[in-house]
Amino acid sequence: MDRKPVVVIGLLGTSIDKGGKQRWDRWRPSIDLCRHDDFLVDRFELLHEGHETLRDQVIADIAQISPETQVRPHAIHWADAWDFETVYAALLDFARAYPFAPDDEDYLVHITTGTHVAQICLFLLTESREFPGRLLQSSPPGKGQRPNTPGSVQIIDLDLSKYDRLASRFAERQRRDLSFLKAGIATRNAEFNALIERIERVVLASRAPILLAGPTGAGKTRLARRIYDLRREDLRREHRSVEGAFIEVNCATLRGDAAMSALFGHEKGAFTGATARRAGLLVAADKGVLFLDEIGELGLDEQAMLLRAIEDHRFMPLGSERELHSDFQLIAGTNRDLREQVAIGRFRDDLLARIDLWTFELPALRERAEDIEPNLDYELERWAAKTGTRVTFNREAREQFLAFARSPRASWPGNFRDFAAAVERMATLAAGGRIDRALVDEEIARLVRQWSPRSGDPGQALLERYFEPAELAELDRFDRSQLVDVLRVCRASDNLAAAGRELFAASRARRASTNDSDRLRKYLARFELTFAAIKSTDKGGEKGGEEA
Repeated sequence: MDRKPVVVIGLLGTSIDKGGKQRWDRWRPSIDLCRHDDFLVDRFELLHEGHETLRDQVIADIAQISPETQVRPHAIHWADAWDFETVYAALLDFARAYPFAPDDEDYLVHITTGTHVAQICLFLLTESREFPGRLLQSSPPGKGQRPNTPGSVQIIDLDLSKYDRLASRFAERQRRDLSFLKAGIATRNAEFNALIERIERVVLASRAPILLAGPTGAGKTRLARRIYDLRREDLRREHRSVEGAFIEVNCATLRGDAAMSALFGHEKGAFTGATARRAGLLVAADKGVLFLDEIGELGLDEQAMLLRAIEDHRFMPLGSERELHSDFQLIAGTNRDLREQVAIGRFRDDLLARIDLWTFELPALRERAEDIEPNLDYELERWAAKTGTRVTFNREAREQFLAFARSPRASWPGNFRDFAAAVERMATLAAGGRIDRALVDEEIARLVRQWSPRSGDPGQALLERYFEPAELAELDRFDRSQLVDVLRVCRASDNLAAAGRELFAASRARRASTNDSDRLRKYLARFELTFAAIKSTDKGGEKGGEEA
């Protein structure tokens, strides 16, 4: 069978391929590829970024030592040979424009020359089959060989088990990163896990601002801190640039001159009470991360200065004529709809456009019912680490609390703050480190009272006259609404029969039997109520006895 022509695609080595009078006394990879007796290059596609003189010298030298090799130069352009995005784009454009014919030719991609960035890009483009060939690596002469020998060449098969091991190591590292961002919690909610995976990819690839949206207590502050910690860890692994501190501020606490001063600093005498110079939080966050929680609470003046600081990394402290520099990454948090705030004039649209490149919406706790159990275990572990005391639930109590926590009755308006506080209260009161059903009953009753809409809801107050908090917690919303009306009618009626006639008036004409008293008595019995108990002035009344 005839041998297919061998085509090498490689970059001109601007240093390692250099010529000169002594060029034949040293190893030059692009030229020496064509000097092997047992490795014939039929065509060399030589990529170069300028350097025409060196290009012409290399082409002439290859023609001298391997006349049968055709060299075709291709000019490619990038502004910075160390910028991954531009180098990758230029090589990808070349690959997609090249008339590959893999059935007729064998392609080898030479990864010995060029910057490390270019070599990585060539590897990725070959691995993804944009270059439909194999990798080719050349090496200088070894010990004992003459300096002017051509060295060695190696064709690399990307299906080798070595590559599989590398891919496996990468996957394991990503699993560790995802677990780190989730504080080690084995979350089960598929949408939340996908969200964290996307955040991990962005954190390790970009220093652009990140906006964390979501309700109060959804975990924005904790996640921002762990993003920073992951960046610090990545600094040790891949020379990233997050070297400074994590600076956190709640913008809802900043107002007027105090806001400007806290963020941007001030000079002595800049305003009343400015008795000394202050650096400000942006300076403290230099080379680190600045987390502005509730960024929607900032005033418009502070927003304007913050926008310039994000874009130019420069800002002017209050009362100063000298600009300061801070190379910080911004993570912003908000529980408001910032687009709505823009519409009513309370947030700058240009600032939103700048921080909205990567926006991640954290779901409320009630939207992640399947994650409540692993978060319960996490909070118990946190309690043990903080106090040195391990607390557990008995089986019945654990099932009871989880059933309540996942039910529609548990609104969790404070999200994980409410949840963590509930676990801490039960752990604090647990006798002998064991949470039993009585303690869970007490906590559920407390949460129901805490979340009850007392003001402006007389129906809730009426229900509380006849039911304990734990009993109310067991009632569906439908039953609550119906019971409120029944209780009001009973309290306004002289006897059970009158209350029945009022409640069932619309259906009386359609029934052969009109024993409304019995019908109402049976309804009340479902909730362990009697007419006499309702008429009683004591809370709960006498749950028994006959009515007229």
